[in-house]
Amino acid sequence: MNSKKQKIIIVGGGFGGIELAKKLRNQNVEVIILDKHNYHTFQPLLYQVATGGLEADSIAFPIRKIFKGQKNITFRVTEVEKVIPAENKLLTTIGAIAYDHLVIATGSTSNFFGQAEIEQNAMPMKSIPEALNLRSLILQNLEAALIAKDKESEAKLLNFVIVGGGPTGVETAGAIAELKKHVLKNDYPELDLHKVNIYLIEGSPELLGPMSKQSQVKSQEFLEELGVTVYTNARVQSYDGNLLCLVDGRSILSATVIWSAGVKGVVLDGLKPECIVRGNRLKVDQINRVEGYQNIYAIGDVAAMITDETPNGHPGVAPAAIQQGKLLAKNLINIIAGKPTESFKYFDKGAMATVGRNRAVVDISKIHFQGIFAWFTWMFVHLMTLVGFRNKLVVFVNWVWSYFSYDRGTRLIIRPFHRAESLKRKV
Repeated sequence: MNSKKQKIIIVGGGFGGIELAKKLRNQNVEVIILDKHNYHTFQPLLYQVATGGLEADSIAFPIRKIFKGQKNITFRVTEVEKVIPAENKLLTTIGAIAYDHLVIATGSTSNFFGQAEIEQNAMPMKSIPEALNLRSLILQNLEAALIAKDKESEAKLLNFVIVGGGPTGVETAGAIAELKKHVLKNDYPELDLHKVNIYLIEGSPELLGPMSKQSQVKSQEFLEELGVTVYTNARVQSYDGNLLCLVDGRSILSATVIWSAGVKGVVLDGLKPECIVRGNRLKVDQINRVEGYQNIYAIGDVAAMITDETPNGHPGVAPAAIQQGKLLAKNLINIIAGKPTESFKYFDKGAMATVGRNRAVVDISKIHFQGIFAWFTWMFVHLMTLVGFRNKLVVFVNWVWSYFSYDRGTRLIIRPFHRAESLKRKV
C-alpha cells in the first residue's frame, strides 16, 4: 500500500455519498465530503414537509453529526464550480481542492425538459427549501381564496395540479387530498371544500410506471376514492402561472402546479461531454468509474451503469445509491492496494408508494400487496431508513398523532413564498 494517504473527495451528502464515507471508516485514506448544505436530506419524505405533515428538521440530519468520531473525515459546506481532471483538482466556492480519487454523488434535480416557461412557474420539490416554498404557497393560496373577489380567481387558487404519476406525484396527490378531507374543514370552515380540486397528470397510460400492473391500477383507485382527478396519457404543453394547458386541448386554471414529471443528474462542469448520457447522467463502468477517466467515479442518481440487463441504468432510488456507495468503498481500497475490484450487482429490494391513510401499494419481487398492511410496511421501511434516532422518533410520533387525531400540526407560513424572489435565487 502507498505510504502517503490517498485523498478521496466525495461531492454530495446524499444516500450514496454518506454510505461510501461510512464504509471508509478506519481505512488509511483521507476523506473529504463537500455539499452545499450542512445536512443530509431524506428525500422520500419531502412531500410530507410540503403538505404540512412533518417539520423540515425531522427529515434532515447534520452531516457532521453522522461522522462524529470518524477521524479520517473532513466536511466542508461549499459548491463545486468546476472539476479540472488534468490537474486532479476541484474549483469550489471556498477555493481549489486537490484529490487522488473523486466521487461524484451529486444526485438529481427536477427535469423540465427544456420548457423554460414551466420551469419558471411550476413548483419543484427536490430539496428542503423547495418543499418549504411549496408548503408556504399552498397555505398562502388557501388564505387568498377566502378573500377572492371573483369565481375565476377563487378557482385558480383552489385547483392543485401535480404533474408526474411516479411515486412522488402519487404520494403528493394523496397527501393534498387527505389535507382537504381531514384538515381544511376545521382550519377553513368558511371554505366550500367542493371547490377544492386536485389533479394528477401523467403522460403514460398508467401511474407508477416501474411497478406491477396490480399496483398501478390500485394506486389510481385509491386516489380516485380520495377525490383526486387522474389524467393519464396527458402531456403538459404550457403553464404560465395561471393556466395549465395540455397537448390534447384541455386546460386547468391553477396557481399551484407541482412538477414531479422527471429528474436529471447534477453533473459537474469540466467533464467530457461524451461521458454524459440520457437524463444528464454520467456513464460509468461496472465499478462506477466514469467513462474516460481513471480516478473519477459516480454513484447514485447521477450515475448510469448501462448494461444489457440495465439499458437505462439503475433506478434513481436510495437502495441503488447505498449499494453503489458500499461497493465503491471496498473497490477504492482495493485499487489503492493494487488488488482486484468487484463488479456491481444491484439487488432490487422492491418498490412501494403510499397514497394516504391505510392506502399503499408494495411490490417485493413477485409479491404484490395493497391496503393497510402495505401502508404499515411503507411506514416501517421509511422509519428504519431515516438517519438518526431522534428523526425516527419525531417522525413516528408525528405519524401516530396524525393517525389518531386526523390532524397535521405544521401548517405554518414561516417564510412567505414570492415567485419573483425565488427566480432570482435558484434554490
